[in-house]
Order: sequence, then structure tokens, then C-alpha cells
Amino acid sequence: MSPKRKLEEEGDTEALKLDQDQSATKDGGALEAKMSLLNGITVIVGSIIGSGIFVSPTGVLKYTGSVNASLIVWVASGVFSMVGAYCYAELGTMIRLSGADYAYIMETFGPFAAFMRLWIECMIVRPCSMAIVALTFSTYVLKPIFPECSPPEDATRLLAACCILLLTFVNCWSIRAATRVQDWFTYAKLLALFIIIAAGLYQLSRGKVEHFTFEGTTSDVTSIALSFYSGLFAYNGWNYLNFIIEELKDPVRNLPRAIAISCTLVTIVYTFTNVAFYTTLSPTEVLGSAAVAVTFSERLFGAFALSIPMFVAASTFGAVNGVLLTSSRLFYAGAAQGQMPGMLTMVSSRSTPAPAVIAVAVLSLMYLTVSDIFALINYVGFATWLSIGAAVLCLPVLRYTQPNLERPIKVNLFFPVIYIICTILVVAFPAWASPAETGVGCLMILTAVPVYLLLLEPKTRLSGLGFITDAATRLIQKLTLSVRPKTK
Repeated sequence: MSPKRKLEEEGDTEALKLDQDQSATKDGGALEAKMSLLNGITVIVGSIIGSGIFVSPTGVLKYTGSVNASLIVWVASGVFSMVGAYCYAELGTMIRLSGADYAYIMETFGPFAAFMRLWIECMIVRPCSMAIVALTFSTYVLKPIFPECSPPEDATRLLAACCILLLTFVNCWSIRAATRVQDWFTYAKLLALFIIIAAGLYQLSRGKVEHFTFEGTTSDVTSIALSFYSGLFAYNGWNYLNFIIEELKDPVRNLPRAIAISCTLVTIVYTFTNVAFYTTLSPTEVLGSAAVAVTFSERLFGAFALSIPMFVAASTFGAVNGVLLTSSRLFYAGAAQGQMPGMLTMVSSRSTPAPAVIAVAVLSLMYLTVSDIFALINYVGFATWLSIGAAVLCLPVLRYTQPNLERPIKVNLFFPVIYIICTILVVAFPAWASPAETGVGCLMILTAVPVYLLLLEPKTRLSGLGFITDAATRLIQKLTLSVRPKTK
């Protein structure tokens, strides 16, 4: 073979390799940063505003005892969430990995603590929450068909399953499609809330302020703590954008902006929505209503009252999408660290973590078969806030242990210290008031210990599982057309 011909063939080979690399990059194989600032805002707002503000904001009123005190708790819960979100802005721009608090705890406290957080969030909190919101969606879609009674349980569960499956397809198909769903349904829920707020402002202009008093305000510290617990539950979701930070354009600039804008917007909307409710409904009526927004609309909107259940359905549909979008990235992050099955790190040719999306959906569908999944959320609610507090604790610890890490945003340590102290109080008082539920929640968390020892700890893990996991991984790759993401 002539030297010239040999060089030509080598050149052809290099060109073929380059074409293959370009084709692989084009076809997928990594999560891509496609989300804008507006997408980030709608992810947070859409994840926070679910069914709670529409269905039953009675918990805060029940434990505070008066309308004015409950409004103070709503505002304080929003400010508390903003402080936590501000701390997460430093963590998110410092540790730019999907998984949010899981990634921060892994970096700070090591694999065992991170797995505890991952286990309780992935196996119970996220899929269970998604199942509950999907059930709420189906209940309100079916409510106009069954105006005089509750919708049949089987129909409700079937429609909830259809909701989860449809959104699973959307999230597997395209991140752009998933964010568009999040955008439009966030607009729908905000429109519904603005209609309620506008009606409330009209009522205020008519002098309907008789319910705004401090009469009946409780002085019991435990009750006040429980009221904050209810309020903070309604704001849950402010940290969800951190779970998908790898897919956010210019995260150093857009993450803190998205968090600040969305948390401020939600706090204002929540507060004025509650004000609107109390311009028309008495505290007794609010406490006795299973769906405050529907009761409010029936009093004011007459024939148009049926529109509110449809807006609630839109709200919860968007919330299911937000939980699925962010939860799948938590599974993906756990698998990337070797603490979840390797198949969950696979990314489809459309640059979506399809196996992780499907895993979240399957777990949520399993929870639809449980009769009392609300009890599960009560059991692990305190663990959720405890783990968020642990994530915020990472901030001062990393300042001490890794002072040289790049910090595009540097938070005054006053804010994480205050947040950690308040979190301890918020977790401790409900635990003291409900020791049985707290005990069950602790047992559920501790189930992570044998799983970690038997499957992950090198010294104690079971052998012979590699063949099974490899076969399952190959099967999932074929079914979802997925490959391992490229190293950036």
C-alpha cells in the first residue's frame, strides 16, 4: 500500500470517527441546558402551587385560631421559604449537579447520609405526593359529572393513572414539551388565583372586613408551630429548580433570579388568596369546607362556579408534571453517584432521562393502589423538612471544610443559622405533639439502613447481583433507546 493511500484511509477513518461522535452528540446522550429563566420560574411556581391553596387551607386557621394570625403565618411561611431558597442559591451555583439537596449532602456529609435522604425522597415522598396530586386532579375533573356525590373511587384512580401515564410520555418525549406543559398550566392556575383575588378585592371595596380580627388567637406554642408546619407544606417545592440545574441556561444568573421572583410571587398570591376567602367566608365556614375555593366560588360566581373545579384540575395537572420533571432528575442524580440502579443514568436520544422518568411513574402508580396514602405523607412530612434543614446546614459546613470552592453567590451566614434554628423548632414541636406518627416516620427512614448495608456498602453488600442488574440495564436501554450520558 502506498504512503499516500495509507494517509487517505487514515484520514477517512478519523473523519468517520468524528462523524460518529458528532452524530452521537446530536442524537443525545447527555442532559442539555434548554430551560430559560421563564421556564425556571414556572417550574418553581407550578411545583409549589398545587391543590392545597384551592382545596383546604384550613390547617393554618385551625392552629392559629384567628384570621389575622393565620395571615401572619402565611406571610411568615413565605419569608421562611425565601430564606431557605436564598441559601439554596449559593449551594446550587456552587455545586452544579442535578439532585439538589442530595448532591449537597453527598458533598458535605458523605454517601450514607446522602442515601438516607435519597431513599426517603425517592421511594416514599415524591411518588406518594405525585399520586395524591393526581388523585386530586381526577376528583376535580369528575366533580362536574357527579355534582351531588363524590366520584366513584375506581374512576378517580383510573383517571389519575391516565394523568400520570400521559405526563410520563411527555417527559420522555422532550424536555421542551415538559416545560411547555409546566408553563401553560402554571398560567392557568395563576389565572384562577387572580380571579379569586380580584373577587376578594371587590369584596373589600364593599367593606367586607368583619372577619379580619385577632379574636380567638391561640397562645399555645405547639399549636403555633403546627400552623407553620401547615403553611410550609403549602410552600413546599421552592427548591425543585435546584434538582434540574444542569438543564438550566446560565444557572449562576438564572437560578437566584428564578427563586427570588417565584417565591415572592407565590407569597403574594397565597396571602391575597386567603384574604379573598375571608372577605366572603367566615372562619367557621372555612374550617367546615373540604374545598374552600369551590365554596367561595359558589357564593360569588353563581353559574360560573363550575369553572373553579376545572382550574383546580389544571393546577394539579401542572403540579404532577412539576413533581415528575424534578423527581426523575433526583433518581438520575442518585444513579450517577452509584446509589441507585445504573440504568437510571441512561439518557434517551431525545436528551431526556427516560428510565428515571418511568421509574418515578411506576412507583406513583403503585401508590394509587394504597387506600390511605395521606397517612404516609404525614409520617414523612417532618423528615422532608429535617432533610432540607440538613441541606442548608451544608452551607456553613462547606464554608469551613472547603473554603476554596467557587461561590458565585455568597450568603451571609446569619441566614442559614436562622433557617436551621427555625427548622429544628418546626420539626420538634409537631414531633412532640404527634409521637406515634413521628415514630412510624423514623422507622420508615431507618429502612434505608439495611438497604444501604446489603446493596451499597462494599464490605457487607450481597454478591452475585451484577448479572441481574446488567441484564435489566440492557433491557431498559433497548426499550427506551437510551445510552449513558457523555462526560462533560
